[in-house]
Amino acid sequence: MEESALTPRTPGYKIKRRNIRVVCGLFVLAIISFLLLTFRLFTDTETTSVWTAKVTSYLSRAPGAMNSPPQLLPETALEEILARGAPILGHDTGCSRGKSATCDWMAKVPDHTKLVHMNIPGTHDTATGNYSDARQAELIRYTGPIQEAKAFRCQERSIFQMLNDGIRVFDLRYAYNPGNDTIGFYHSLALLAPTTTIVDVLYGYYSWLEKHPSETVLLSFNHEGGSRMIEDEKLQRMILDLFSKATQDDTSLNRLKHKFWVQKRGELGTLGESRGKIILFQRFSYGKLSPPPDPTTLIGLDLGGDRWTDNGDDIHLVYNANTNATAFIEDRYSITLAEGTPPSVDAYVTAKFDAITAHIEKATLPDPSTANQLFWSFTSAAVLQDPTSNLVMYPITYARGDESTPGINKRLLPWLKARKGKRFGIIMMDFYDSEPGLVEAVLGL
Repeated sequence: MEESALTPRTPGYKIKRRNIRVVCGLFVLAIISFLLLTFRLFTDTETTSVWTAKVTSYLSRAPGAMNSPPQLLPETALEEILARGAPILGHDTGCSRGKSATCDWMAKVPDHTKLVHMNIPGTHDTATGNYSDARQAELIRYTGPIQEAKAFRCQERSIFQMLNDGIRVFDLRYAYNPGNDTIGFYHSLALLAPTTTIVDVLYGYYSWLEKHPSETVLLSFNHEGGSRMIEDEKLQRMILDLFSKATQDDTSLNRLKHKFWVQKRGELGTLGESRGKIILFQRFSYGKLSPPPDPTTLIGLDLGGDRWTDNGDDIHLVYNANTNATAFIEDRYSITLAEGTPPSVDAYVTAKFDAITAHIEKATLPDPSTANQLFWSFTSAAVLQDPTSNLVMYPITYARGDESTPGINKRLLPWLKARKGKRFGIIMMDFYDSEPGLVEAVLGL
């Protein structure tokens, strides 16, 4: 008996047609995988890293892709969240032509590169980019009279601008927003954005990483004790919910954790393992929680508590006792002068610059005992009233200097260039954009 032609009315037509689509889809994926494998065999490792990340990201978003992750958020919902986060995040306008070398700079770094071997630019007190005199005046009803805005401001760029400029490490200080219902951002007494929450800002990082899958972001979170806002069990529980390991429960929070957060504890690993993801630097503690959280449920590096020596210029902080993984940190922010030194902008800038370069110099040395350890240096310094004169040193004074004195950024640029090709580690900067080429110098470009 002759088989009848298959038509839309024929039983099983839709099933057969769907099966054909599945087979075709698998065939296309197989071809792409073959081409990618061929590409990896015949190209250099650096170029391969970026294409691997981009093709993987494309396949995960393709309609009908197997096990494709859910969309980050409906577009309108994401727009609403990013609008609420705009006072801190700014607006993502993409990478400018002049910043093309730094916008996706990690794409040129091989997957096998250890993060502790990399030079990574960062920003100190990241969230202060919008804190102008006008902004302070708007928020005085929350804070009351406090020091002038430039005593607290350490940046002039938004988070999205920093990301597109090549910044990859971010120093974020949190406390309760007014009302104690949500968590926001502060620098000491300065409330930075009362309606922006920590969740809003995290979605900003997620949305950026969706567009830049070759990159990795490192977020340092620290409770801002100078905010005068309480740090209670409720606050620490909210933070734990955000920064604990993902579970198998099918919730939106767990999906975000799986997709965007490196789930390891106490190790940095390689760049390839963390592309498209965030690594947590935990500078806070869970001391208010009883019982304390199970360490196996936590992520990131534990750099918190009293182990971080206040105002230290050579801090040794073990973040993995089993492997003796250690962070070597310079964070001398309160600058004093040697006895008998006349106070001046140059004297204070020089004192801080010497502390920075002495620490970074250690990172450049071929010392087997520190070759696989993390180096982390802060070029920042806090506002200071000289005790013997009328001189006031602000964060911007240290970074930029004055009419007759070059600041830290201008001094650091040639110093780094002279050591191009050396390991510097993480360098956290204030007003990095005041010195063109500084980010490139950190990266060795």
